[in-house]
Amino acid sequence: MNAHDSERLAGLLDEAGYQPAGDDETPDVVVFNTCAVRENAADRLYGNLGHLLPQKQKGMQIAVGGCLAQMERTRITQRAPWVDVVYGTHNMGSLPALLERARVRNEAQAEFAETLETFPSLLPARRQSAYAAWVAISVGCNNTCTFCIVPSLRGKEKDRRPGDILGEIRALVADGVLEVTLLGQNVNSYGAEFGDRNAFGKLLRGCGEIDGLERVRFTSPHPRDFTDDVIDAMAQTPNVMPSLHMPLQSGSDRILKAMRRAYRRDRYLAILDRVRASIPDAAITTDIITGFPGETEEDFADTLDLVRRARFAGAFTFRYSIRPGTPAATMAGQVPAGVVQERYERLTALVEETTYAENQTQAGTTVEVLVAEGEGRKDAATHRMSGRARDNRLVHFTPDQTAPRPGDVVTVTVTRGAPHYLLSDAAPQSVRRTRAGDAWEAAAASPAPVSAAPVSAAPMSAAAPVLLGMPARHPAG
Repeated sequence: MNAHDSERLAGLLDEAGYQPAGDDETPDVVVFNTCAVRENAADRLYGNLGHLLPQKQKGMQIAVGGCLAQMERTRITQRAPWVDVVYGTHNMGSLPALLERARVRNEAQAEFAETLETFPSLLPARRQSAYAAWVAISVGCNNTCTFCIVPSLRGKEKDRRPGDILGEIRALVADGVLEVTLLGQNVNSYGAEFGDRNAFGKLLRGCGEIDGLERVRFTSPHPRDFTDDVIDAMAQTPNVMPSLHMPLQSGSDRILKAMRRAYRRDRYLAILDRVRASIPDAAITTDIITGFPGETEEDFADTLDLVRRARFAGAFTFRYSIRPGTPAATMAGQVPAGVVQERYERLTALVEETTYAENQTQAGTTVEVLVAEGEGRKDAATHRMSGRARDNRLVHFTPDQTAPRPGDVVTVTVTRGAPHYLLSDAAPQSVRRTRAGDAWEAAAASPAPVSAAPVSAAPMSAAAPVLLGMPARHPAG
């Protein structure tokens, strides 16, 4: 969701005549697309703004948008008065006009709407990948998790119509895309706004009818709304991948209740059992928070126990972070930072142990890998290439005498599993050149970015971004 918002911002700047600054150029404009989910995002933002002050004095324009901007509002220009533009989560489309207005008036511009009038998919995008794309199906959130600031910054859930979503996907496939990831704060509550509780399962099946679409993923579901209908749709739709990201947050029923997560550990484990019964090769990943207010050692032990039983293929682990404005921020029993850190270290060690064990079971299996660009940071040194298996595990493989391109599909035998990836040292069994590989090759040969035109959609709201610098050259230079 964060990356997709940044693609839209880049597309807006492209359409307004801006050009990306080269690696050896000082940009005229820097845009920060911010997050408010954890406290360190604010620290990073203000640190970066301070770092850019010398360049600002030479004429650079600086804009700050996204969730942290929505939350901080005028405090950003108070703490960093050299910022030119601050805009809220519902004002992404105003960025070029705000930059121009700040330039002409020579004063800071701020814009915050309380509701969104235009769904972000109506905006242009500069896609970062020629072969994979993000597609937002809903924005906002109706949940009331006590630790989460997002609903108050993004608003209530708004759903796009299925025809708009499938139309966007068809356009992406025609452009060479093989894989789409459906995005929403809670994808499996999709359809609630227009009264169809089975809409998400129907949407997955609709994706299965699109010729040329080889891989469909989605993130993130909520255990409260996860139904057998969705499991059936995953199992019965060949291009829906056998991967599932199912946020847990805590393995303690007492803490889940305090978090207002609306499910308990037994229900969560039952969902995993049903998924594995229908999709035996599914790889399941999760999110876990440690140190939530009131968490005792017994509560934490329940989380460790559930991690062992769940056999996750991966987990994003977080230390609880106080977010002003959330109910959890003022709860009694705030856990000391040292205790939170110690539990976090135990949790990450267990996650690494269990994911390593799960990945080791893949040794000797044959996997189909969509070759990616930028997934393997050491590929140049190791003479390997990287990509994602159908279950979304990262695979590093030796291309041998083959020459697959990002977007092509290779079939390899897994030599061994590591805690965070699979490794194949044998030559690929096959390499399938694809339209997506052709699209990547064409984009690599052209200086123009991969673009996506706006698609028709009903007005809606937006998703939650992360801190991301997007340097650009303004239209005049």
